[in-house]
Amino acid sequence: MMFGLFKKQVPEKHAGHHLLTDMHSHLLPGIDDGAPDIATSISLIKGLAALGYTWLITTPHIMNDMYPNTPHIINERLHDLRQALSKQNIDIQIEAAAEYYVDEFFEELLQTEELICLPGNKILVEQSMLQAYPRFKDVVYELRLKGYTPIIAHPERYVYMAEQKHDYQWFKDSGCLLQVNLLSLQGYYGKSERKLAEYLYREGMIDLYGTDCHHDRHLARLSKFATETNAIRLSENTKIY
Repeated sequence: MMFGLFKKQVPEKHAGHHLLTDMHSHLLPGIDDGAPDIATSISLIKGLAALGYTWLITTPHIMNDMYPNTPHIINERLHDLRQALSKQNIDIQIEAAAEYYVDEFFEELLQTEELICLPGNKILVEQSMLQAYPRFKDVVYELRLKGYTPIIAHPERYVYMAEQKHDYQWFKDSGCLLQVNLLSLQGYYGKSERKLAEYLYREGMIDLYGTDCHHDRHLARLSKFATETNAIRLSENTKIY
């Protein structure tokens, strides 16, 4: 099963292979609301490996005062985690980028700091679940001007977009990619989120699927989801880019 694959610009060791890749998770220890320590990180990674994942691009939050992470902090934690995985002979490719919360702070970062990206200068961005950031489209435009490809994290979880579905097409037309959480299709976050995820699926707008794995509860539901009909259907329709 293939839930979210990078076919281009993959690490050389993976060239020519179809990888089961997750590009949205919170696996670095003690850095945000994901894994609190290395032991939990390793447990979650083992669980994802058991589902067949071979390449993980974990994406800790960068969110002003709440999660004031930087590329330096993220890379330090990634180094520590890689060492711990190596000591336990766990053979899995793990990289790190970030999930940026778009607000005034991010707009300042965009002008003054180097951003930490996914392969191909792709940048994972999110906004509030409660209401749209009023300058979100302006930020998308600025990102594109600077040569980034925005990946809109879990657009199905912004339930206010149910009344403005045309914005999904605006994102696509503006050069964004849309990343849906697998568990949204299982109804994990709620009925509204599931309906929006199914809408995006029917409209062929989903570019990437991510686990958005934070903890054991997510892993347990992902394990259950992997045996369901939806997962088989998704694996047959995953887009590779």
